[in-house]
Amino acid sequence: MSARFAIRPGDCHPMGATLDNNGANFAVYSSTATKVELCLFDNSGHTEIARIPLFSDEQGIWHLYIKGLMENQLYGYRIYGEYAPEKGLRHNPNKLLVDPYAKALFGEFSHSDSHRNDGDYFERDSACDMPKCKVINFSTYRAKRPSIPWHKTVIYECHVKGISEQFPLNNAAHRGRYAALCDSNFINHIKTLGVTAIELLPVHAFLDEAFVHSRKLTNFWGYNSLNFFTPHTHYGQQNAHLEFKQMVSTLHAHHIEVIIDVVFNHTAEGNENGPLLSLRGFDNGAYYRLHSDDPSLYINDTGCGNTLNLDHPKTVQLVLDSLRYWYNIMGVDGFRFDLAPILGRNKTGFNSLHTFFQTIAQDPSLKNAKFIAEPWDIGPGGYQLGQFIAPWREWNDQYRDTVRRFWRGDAHMLPHFAHYFHGSNRHFEVKGRASTSSINFITAHDGFTLCDLVSFNHKYNFANQEQNNDGHNENYSYNWGHEGLDAPSDVLKLRTKMQKNMLLTLCLSSGVPMLTGGVECGNSQDGNNNAYCQDNPIGWVNWPQIQKPHEHELYIFITQLLAIRAQYSLYRQNHFIHDNDPRYTVNWCDQHGQIMTDHAWHNEATKALGYHIIDREDNCELLLLFNASEQEVKFELPVLRPTTSQNASWQIKLTTCDSPVNNLAEPKHFIRLSALSAWVLSN
Repeated sequence: MSARFAIRPGDCHPMGATLDNNGANFAVYSSTATKVELCLFDNSGHTEIARIPLFSDEQGIWHLYIKGLMENQLYGYRIYGEYAPEKGLRHNPNKLLVDPYAKALFGEFSHSDSHRNDGDYFERDSACDMPKCKVINFSTYRAKRPSIPWHKTVIYECHVKGISEQFPLNNAAHRGRYAALCDSNFINHIKTLGVTAIELLPVHAFLDEAFVHSRKLTNFWGYNSLNFFTPHTHYGQQNAHLEFKQMVSTLHAHHIEVIIDVVFNHTAEGNENGPLLSLRGFDNGAYYRLHSDDPSLYINDTGCGNTLNLDHPKTVQLVLDSLRYWYNIMGVDGFRFDLAPILGRNKTGFNSLHTFFQTIAQDPSLKNAKFIAEPWDIGPGGYQLGQFIAPWREWNDQYRDTVRRFWRGDAHMLPHFAHYFHGSNRHFEVKGRASTSSINFITAHDGFTLCDLVSFNHKYNFANQEQNNDGHNENYSYNWGHEGLDAPSDVLKLRTKMQKNMLLTLCLSSGVPMLTGGVECGNSQDGNNNAYCQDNPIGWVNWPQIQKPHEHELYIFITQLLAIRAQYSLYRQNHFIHDNDPRYTVNWCDQHGQIMTDHAWHNEATKALGYHIIDREDNCELLLLFNASEQEVKFELPVLRPTTSQNASWQIKLTTCDSPVNNLAEPKHFIRLSALSAWVLSN
């Protein structure tokens, strides 16, 4: 069927489909195939119009050049070779495969028996149920990047559709799309809040798992990648590739960076019973980690059925090429790596000097990109907080749990709270890393929202149809006397105060603060702490309907906190502060205004403390006061340095109380810290 095309051997690089002025080059990798066919389709994607064998190369690269082939041509691959799962081989030319380097996809994936590889289904052709790859032209991203340093970064984690489906946009047709994040209303909302970077849940092309589809639900979050280069088409309207780049350039024009959540730990092909969609059909043993004693089985350190094999050079190349593409072509500023220890796994466990980390560290095209690790997976030795190397930053779940427990009133939390509030140096400084190595968060997409954290003692995930067995059981949450959202007014008032307490802690801790989209308006998921499959009002941010989002008291409170953070140099530097610091003095104070003693730190009854910072260069002082007890505490204020202030008196800048009494005319006076409150004072 190839007679109508002028074909010749192509180039082995770059991988994927690449257009030039005369045609297109195709290159794919398979070290175990006996034959590789490029399948071309008509514009509908329904009719296969040609099958063209590729030429083989000694490096396992199969290549082809087609003269005259135009942009938007649809294609896929069929791979011939042995189907012997016991040997780790799973080739089947009856299954149309997505190019691992495809830059655009056309059409929908359909769950059907055509993807099965057992019995009579082995010979069933899957092409009608597979999206087709599309040949596109792409160019280097040219817009100016914000290039915001870590010490000025404030992250806003959100989902393209979840954040925008009910947001008051100028154009309602853009809801759920990349275009929504270009909307001036949305940009003004996060810009005024104080955000400098949005971190998007997965935007790589992804699929619903079969078990989720069977329940008539969807993989809403997107942690089930089909392809590592293609923007998810459902977030676009006509051209997802161009619309994503337009979103990035618009956000950049407003000095907001874009970080994307990437899933390089597993793919949508699942376990040994899963379909052949892409990598598995090209070179199963190269792309996936298989059990050495039974290669028909997949190592499952991800809990999602399979694990990407970053020990293989071609898999490392695939991931690095994807990162380069999204950074250099699509314009993103950084990446948050889901289950990041997978990237450094070999047969003996996690290695912070794994080839992948060394390769990415020396890549000149990625030298200015931001890298954030989720530092855990479920494999042996999978918890690796603090073990990544600079310039990586890490999600700090120890910070999250400690802050939650402190404000819940748990005993013996003071020393832990102080450690994590001050930057978590025990985890990061030992390796010479910066104080911004910790990505501090109290909530994220996974788990309770902040509103639910103070409204539910238990999770309520029944809508996920897993008998409430999914999601975390220990959330360190507290409902403050009433389970659920429909609580008496006094309980609701206290819950708002508790949210403010945790937000104040987050925004004024050392490290990089990360807010979860919707926290600024008290977003709830009705107690669902694992809303991964809820593409509905449970998973969408429920923006207030009776007021504008920026009028919500939590929104106003966060803007005040982030303004304070931006004002003080303490938050604009990268080193950990110790007693010998030439510029700063940091003191932890007890309620008598004295330096905390060992007894005070470990006294179960002590739940109040002060954090006193002196900046000798800027001649200013900052005092943060925390009272996590359910009783009022009479707190004696430390003495201001005479050179700091002419009138030498403390002033309240912000508090989580509704109407504080200003009794701070002179130092050494007492301030009454109401129960469960936090305060910011300065000279």
